[in-house]
Amino acid sequence: MLSINSSDTYTYGEIFQQPEMWKRTYQRIFNKRKEISSFLSTYNNDGVTIIFTGAGTSSFIGNILTSVLPKYNIYNIKSIPTTDITTHPNTFFQKNKKYILVSFARSGNSPESIAVVNLADSICEGDIAHIFITCNATGKLAERAKKENILSLVLPPETNDKGLAMTSSFTSMLLASMLIFNIDNIEDKKADIEILSEKAQSMLIDYTAKIQEIASYEFERVVFLGSGEKKGIAEECHLKLQELTNGKVICLFDSFLGFRHGPKAALNEKTLLVYLFSDDEKVFQYEKDLVIQINQQMKPVAQTYVAQKKQQIMNIEFDMGMFPKNYTQTEFDAILYVLIGQMFGLFKSIKLNLNPDNPSTDGKISRVVEGVTIY
Repeated sequence: MLSINSSDTYTYGEIFQQPEMWKRTYQRIFNKRKEISSFLSTYNNDGVTIIFTGAGTSSFIGNILTSVLPKYNIYNIKSIPTTDITTHPNTFFQKNKKYILVSFARSGNSPESIAVVNLADSICEGDIAHIFITCNATGKLAERAKKENILSLVLPPETNDKGLAMTSSFTSMLLASMLIFNIDNIEDKKADIEILSEKAQSMLIDYTAKIQEIASYEFERVVFLGSGEKKGIAEECHLKLQELTNGKVICLFDSFLGFRHGPKAALNEKTLLVYLFSDDEKVFQYEKDLVIQINQQMKPVAQTYVAQKKQQIMNIEFDMGMFPKNYTQTEFDAILYVLIGQMFGLFKSIKLNLNPDNPSTDGKISRVVEGVTIY
């Protein structure tokens, strides 16, 4: 039986370093604010479609941003995985239409990441600009950023996670994107980033024991639910837990309303439910109604919620109302919810006697996907 201390793993360090990585990410984007602003003013014109792309966890960043960027009055946006574009490029790109393709990549070495850039260039014939957001200065994606229609932003080297699962790379790229597409106001965001980092530090201290306790429960399935941008967060949480447990725990995600329409059939008495509650009172009413209905129909292993304030709902055993009253709310707070999925994945992996840095004992998955032939 494997005996491993979580704090001895890369994954542990990469989860717990995030408050510092966010401050460093802010500084990197701040230092390049003039270049970013100039690039966006040149290419982000009327009629331009912004496409966010990446593979796996990297693609989830775009899924979150499609709910976030309308708050910055940016609406002509799509999120399409590289794994879809690679096989069906003409479905997503048209000649004589203008695009900004935003590519997210931890290593920048995934075959599809390079393939999609090449395909987009060949189809769009000059009507495309690129933004590369990566964590690896020596990756293939970063190294090809030499043309004037490419903006390359490489995040702090520590965000290039060594563990299998993307943790600080994911949250740092998400934060960077939110800063980039509101770049004209970045000087006003430093205090918010400090607050965000303080909140994260508190969460990592305050909820470690509670999540370890929940991870000790004998559950076989976990469902993460969120609304709006938190649906994208739920998507990332579900993958973190599933990959860090090598599929021994099967995970699902959905919106609260969407879960009613069929996926709820997956619930059984071996299921843990994790609710990422909205801070919008109207949205929360829909969310609370689903929780009440679930509790009328069955008794899952356990239920927990994450929220900005304490909620009173019967039969939820664990609450993670995570923000002390003296903390100011920031526009970046949704990022904090990702920590819950990461910590569940870490501690459940240890509970199952796996190594979180390389939980795939049979080699089904790897840090950088291999074996993909581009045709």
